[in-house]
Amino acid sequence: MKNSKLYTTLVILITSTIIVQAQDWPQFLGPNRNSTSPEKGILRSWPAGGPQVLWTVNVGPGYGGPVIKDGKVYFLDRDDKTGDIMRCFNLSDGKELWKFSYNAPGSVMFPGSRSVPAVDGKYVYSCGHNGDLYCIDINTHKPVWNKNIWTDFGGTKLPIWAITQNPLIHGDLVIVSAQAPEAGVVAYNKLTGNMVWKTPYLGNESYASPSVVKIDGKDHIAIVVSSTNPVGNRGLPQTPGRVVGMEPLTGKILWEYNDWLCHISVPSALDAGENRVLVVGGYEHGTVMLKVAKNADGSFGVKELFKHNEFGDHTKPPIMHNGYFYAQFTTNSRRDGLVCMDMDGKVMWKTTREPLFDKGSMILVDGVILATDGRRSLYVIEPSPEGFKPLASAEVFAEGETSANDPMASRIGGTTQNWAPIALSNGRLLIRDQKRLMCVKVTR
Repeated sequence: MKNSKLYTTLVILITSTIIVQAQDWPQFLGPNRNSTSPEKGILRSWPAGGPQVLWTVNVGPGYGGPVIKDGKVYFLDRDDKTGDIMRCFNLSDGKELWKFSYNAPGSVMFPGSRSVPAVDGKYVYSCGHNGDLYCIDINTHKPVWNKNIWTDFGGTKLPIWAITQNPLIHGDLVIVSAQAPEAGVVAYNKLTGNMVWKTPYLGNESYASPSVVKIDGKDHIAIVVSSTNPVGNRGLPQTPGRVVGMEPLTGKILWEYNDWLCHISVPSALDAGENRVLVVGGYEHGTVMLKVAKNADGSFGVKELFKHNEFGDHTKPPIMHNGYFYAQFTTNSRRDGLVCMDMDGKVMWKTTREPLFDKGSMILVDGVILATDGRRSLYVIEPSPEGFKPLASAEVFAEGETSANDPMASRIGGTTQNWAPIALSNGRLLIRDQKRLMCVKVTR
């Protein structure tokens, strides 16, 4: 009897381990949209030649990242001359299984793909450069429905950096920030494409995708709206940006903060726990921590806990771990590198240029941070408020050739620009630069 119980316990433990090891990465920033994975067994050191590269495939230029579900990789690629291309690969060997493309030509500075898809059930959802929101059946490889979140709501000339949205699946809804003249945030029925709700225009363009924050134990949809771009929109009234919280089922605006000054907001708002919301930006505009509280009459109020320019991130929300935040705060004028900050806004340390981290991607997994530096290198880092503690690093990308289409992008960000969000599943880390999507083995 004892042996039988022991055998059952072992089976449960082994099964649980397998489930954890095979965790999907089905959306932007991972299973819980917070740059965190439950996988185990991450290597703390690598051979002299670096981690094993399992496969590499050629992709077009851009900044969109992959997602992973059931051993399949979904990636929205782009050819600016023709349009967007949903591509599906085997995670095990990189073999392309199918693709679906549609016409959506056009180009902006820093050309190419923009977004990360989301996989839910038998559908993959993606939002392209021109605002084309598609629901594609992963079995038939054909679209089920599609909308345009820009032109459907009065949009004409695209924003300066085009449409940059990573769809959020929440219950029966797929939610995106249109920021078109006739709609701010829009929710569609994920199966039919019918619009369920929309907010009014929220002011100025935004490149930040919706996120979920917990307020008094309930989900709120949070969106960050830019302040007026003083370069690209000189003729418009120069207004501050906003951070807005919405009721998920109706889109009702529940709370807002109206003193956000970053004019090109890209990172989503981050749930910092205990009704706190952390917002970061680049362009020398740092960070703000908000506290949302419910009033006696049922309304919500927002209090600014701190705001400063010693911590931030140009392209992604920070990682939160054991009461500290980690982000890459290199902007047009600052070279702060990887930065650590506590819950009260105190900056603990910065790497500055030694080493420099510049718009790379980071995920927290098995007690370590896997980080790209935005250019050529991949790191394993022990997160600690005491200082920068690298455990392993390797150059996984070589400098590429300067892009003939956009020499300014190469001057500002180098020629590799592995700025896209990374993804992890079954010990395989997916990263990309301006030419390749690469699968790296990071477990034993």
